[in-house]
Amino acid sequence: MQRKAYVSGVAAALAALLAGCTGGSGDGATADDSNPGRPGVATETAQPGRYRTLPEPCGAVGDKALDSLLPGIQEIADEEQREKAYAGEATLAYDSDRKVGCRWKVESADATNHLFVDFERVVSYDNAVSDDSQAEQLFAKQVEAADLPEPVASEPESESEPPSASASASASPSDTASPGPSGAPPSGSASPTAPSSGASSGATPADLQPRLLDDLGDEALVDDELSSSGSTAKRRTVTVAFRTSNVVVTIEYAEQPAMLGVVPDSEEMQDMARKLASQLADSLSG
Repeated sequence: MQRKAYVSGVAAALAALLAGCTGGSGDGATADDSNPGRPGVATETAQPGRYRTLPEPCGAVGDKALDSLLPGIQEIADEEQREKAYAGEATLAYDSDRKVGCRWKVESADATNHLFVDFERVVSYDNAVSDDSQAEQLFAKQVEAADLPEPVASEPESESEPPSASASASASPSDTASPGPSGAPPSGSASPTAPSSGASSGATPADLQPRLLDDLGDEALVDDELSSSGSTAKRRTVTVAFRTSNVVVTIEYAEQPAMLGVVPDSEEMQDMARKLASQLADSLSG
C-alpha cells in the first residue's frame, strides 16, 4: 500500500509538471507571472546603459586644461609640489565603477582657484526601468536642486522706419533742439546715459544667468553663484553638469581673488568650465 501511494504521488507530480509545460494560451505564448497585468506575455527587460565603467578622474583633465583653469599652477617653483598640484586629489570612492571624483586647489598671487570633477554611472536595479531613464531622473533632481531662474526672454527689436518727409515738415519749432546755456545740453535733447554699474557690482548679465544648456550631452545645466560680500573677497562658483546616457558628470570651478573689491569674471569662468565639460563629454563618447 505504501508503494502504491508513492507511485500515485509521483504520477500526480508528473501530471502537474506536464500541465505546466503545455499550459498557457492556445497560440503558444509563454506565461510569465512577472507581468500580472498581461498574462501570457513575457516582461521585456529594460536596456542597460551605454557605459559600464568610468574614467580615472584625476587623469581625465589634461595638463593644458589645468594650466588654463588654475593659472597659478605654473607658478609653483618646487617641481615636486607642482607635480602634486597637477595630479590632483582623488575623492574617497567605495565603488570606482559607480562614482569617482577629483579635486584641485592652486593659489597664485592674484587668486585661489578650485576645481572639482565628479563622474557618476547610474545603474537601475528595476527591470522595467532602463539605466538611461534612471540617470534622467537623477539629473532632473539635480536641476531641481539648482533652482534655476526662469529664462529671460529677449524682446525682439522693433524695426523702426525713418520718419517721412511730411512728418518732419509738420514738426513744430518747439520740437527742434535749440542751443542751451553754455555747458548744458541743447533743449529737447536726451540727457547723457549714465554708465551701467553692473560690471562694478558683480551683477551677472541675463545671458549668463544659471540656465539649461542644449549643446552638451543629452541634457545639461550651468549654475553661477557669487558669494555675499563680507570681510573676504567674493568667491564665484560655476557649476556645469551634464548627462550622457547613464553617466552624469559634474564640474565645479571656483575662484576667490586675493584682493577685496575684485569680482571674478562670470563669462570667462563659464566659458572655461563649459569647454572642460565639452572635452569630458567627447572623451566619454570616444
